[in-house]
Amino acid sequence: MSSSAESLSAASPSSGQDGLSVPWADPARRGAFEAWLAGVAGRHGLLPASVRAASSDASFRRYLRVDAQGGPASSFIVMDAPPDKEDCRPFVKVACLLQAGGVGAPAILEWDEAQGFMLISDLGEHTLLSALAPEAEALSKADADNRARYGAALDELVRLQAIAAEDQVPPYDDALLQREMDLLPQWYLTQLRGLTLTETQQQMLARSFGLIKAQVLGQPRVLVHRDYHSRNLMVTPGDPRATPGVIDFQDAVWGPVTYDLVSLLRDAYVVWDEEVQIDHAIRYWEKARKAGLPVPDDFGDFWRDFEWMGLQRHLKVLGIFARLALRDGKRQYLDDIPRVWRYAHRVCTRYNGLGPLAALLEVAEAETLGIQRQAGYTF
Repeated sequence: MSSSAESLSAASPSSGQDGLSVPWADPARRGAFEAWLAGVAGRHGLLPASVRAASSDASFRRYLRVDAQGGPASSFIVMDAPPDKEDCRPFVKVACLLQAGGVGAPAILEWDEAQGFMLISDLGEHTLLSALAPEAEALSKADADNRARYGAALDELVRLQAIAAEDQVPPYDDALLQREMDLLPQWYLTQLRGLTLTETQQQMLARSFGLIKAQVLGQPRVLVHRDYHSRNLMVTPGDPRATPGVIDFQDAVWGPVTYDLVSLLRDAYVVWDEEVQIDHAIRYWEKARKAGLPVPDDFGDFWRDFEWMGLQRHLKVLGIFARLALRDGKRQYLDDIPRVWRYAHRVCTRYNGLGPLAALLEVAEAETLGIQRQAGYTF
């Protein structure tokens, strides 16, 4: 992503109507973008002078919004993904899979693969996270609107998981699981928290990771979005029961059925009390069984799978957030680490064989968090 503050003229296609410029670190890429946008504008009634920032993510992609003739409600999204840093082919492939399966993914209207520019339909500006009550993290019970929004998100997840895509996306295999968990010692424990791991601690991590992988790889498998959470679901502000739009799906894999539910209910950006998580999980489990998805017949078994899958994900996320902060300068992700740490630590204290991992996590956060063992639900 660009970090330049280069100023653009008001007449430039890269200056929004509101006067906010879109920064470009590379003038040549700016010129290529303006030429490309001018070339596709006529086919879609675009107003190039309205281009402004829409959002960015943790990769090198960024998203711009451009208005079209027909009024303020008519707009499109442009993806700017430098081809030397981002491969857009998985995004295109998975978008087509999701749309064919009835999932609300954006439509791809134009794609210049060589230059890394794409025009897609606009799913709106409101994420699920933005639609939640401001005090959502402190609520002990979700209100009616929040329940309805999560119910709609669960329905959409069931639709996504019903797509037969085993041969069309990569497998979530042992090697990928290991690479993800290796981010914990590589970035979080050593570089962020400054620990020097002893040989005994390294062996303990290897054993713990082995336990986690064995449990996760034994779970039934479906299409996995991999980031199905409150920042990647686009909602309709006035209609909490509306089907959400789904974005940021390019890393989809074929993997454990509990993964995306963990992403949604144990989100790095909003925390629900565990009884709320369980309530939503039961509702999902009932929907999934009715749809014929491969979930266990006993909810207790499903919840155990959910917990172990969540542990794998949260260990990975601790490493990713540390890497984003230290390598990429995105320090804002450090603010989300305490939530993720608590998710991981709580599960480690509940299951046999994970106590030493819980202790190491406590050492890592001894100076930044109040550490205490927490009671939780088992089945």
